[in-house]
Amino acid sequence: MDICTDVLIVGSGVAGLYAALNLSSRLNVTLITKTTVDECNTYLAQGGISTARNKQDEPLFIDDTLRAGVYKNDINAVKVLAEESMDNIENLVNYGVAFDLCENGYEYTREGAHSVNRIVHCADETGRKVFEALWASVKKKKNVTIYQNTELIDIIRQGNICCGSVTISNGKILNIHAKATILASGGIGGLFKNSTNQRTVTGDGIAIAIRNNIALKDLEYIQFHPTALYEVSPHKKRFLISESVRGEGGKLINSKGERFIDELLPRNVVANAIYEEENRTKSPYVFLDISAMKGEFIVNRFPLIYSECKKRGIDITKQFIPVTPVQHYFMGGIQVDTFSRTSMENLFACGEVSCTGVHGANRLASNSLLEGLVFSRRAAKFINDNIHSIDIKITQSSLGLDEVQELKRENRSLAINKFKLLVEDKADELVSC
Repeated sequence: MDICTDVLIVGSGVAGLYAALNLSSRLNVTLITKTTVDECNTYLAQGGISTARNKQDEPLFIDDTLRAGVYKNDINAVKVLAEESMDNIENLVNYGVAFDLCENGYEYTREGAHSVNRIVHCADETGRKVFEALWASVKKKKNVTIYQNTELIDIIRQGNICCGSVTISNGKILNIHAKATILASGGIGGLFKNSTNQRTVTGDGIAIAIRNNIALKDLEYIQFHPTALYEVSPHKKRFLISESVRGEGGKLINSKGERFIDELLPRNVVANAIYEEENRTKSPYVFLDISAMKGEFIVNRFPLIYSECKKRGIDITKQFIPVTPVQHYFMGGIQVDTFSRTSMENLFACGEVSCTGVHGANRLASNSLLEGLVFSRRAAKFINDNIHSIDIKITQSSLGLDEVQELKRENRSLAINKFKLLVEDKADELVSC
């Protein structure tokens, strides 16, 4: 089946949904998602969203982001992120996101490598609350058509011009012809045995970029979060113990009860310290000690973490939390400019599949949702202003279902083999293809 649309969005996380909301209501928009709309990493995000607290905080926010990223960041992209952060937080409030408040406004919290408290949050379920608000707003838009269980297989192109995509939708081929295509298909966590990511997030956008010679950047920059809940069962999505727990005073200790690292250093530093401590003590985990917090505060501030640990037999108001680093985030991706434009004409990339250069070699805590907001909005605005000049020629795909299924298998192999070359020291963490 073939359909035509003005804008195709691939992905239903914060970047995909927010792009749909910022596109003109005069445009026909088609949004596809690999499984169900809520099976995205946005839904899992706990800690919150970074924002410059005011104009005076912007330089410090920029400096914190650069320092965490080992100064490998794109300074222009970081400036855009900081300068546009406050507007996008206010937009979320207008869409119905109820961030936690105190007497003076937002109840800002702090996480690793931030100099001050500047993270807005909804207890420890910020991602879910943001997703629900954006999804409710997208469903009201009459110009947006949503296809769930529709998997991107390849893009349709004429030379270096993107004209849409080939997908499998509920077992059938669906060719979607579009003037502009926004890839917001997420990262690579599903390629790893141990990851906090949804298992369906398998680097599809990266594989398709490789096949179509679309420029990539910083693929070696893969972040391991210091504190996922330690569990024995293999190949399951790992439950994250948010960095905000450490921001509220949680301490990392070894099996002897000894503190061994400043918990609010950048994630790469803390994760490496935990790995070293595990090797030294010959233990597969360390502990997060939150005994200094009152039980009532823990339950109210971290209701999700409390309930999920309780399901696993751990009462975090009374017991230490066993934690270990696991794959969490991908700083590299499809190279884009500050309007999310890729090296292929009419193709945009937003969110974790893209590389704006904002994060450098190590993402500053809680900058991920913010990046998805800022740059998907900029992509949508650029498309609104320029789509009138785009005229595509409909190209019929001759691929049969068997050929498309083979491309699907090839995507996984391309992604896994690419990252095997880049993470030799953790190659055993990759799921075999």
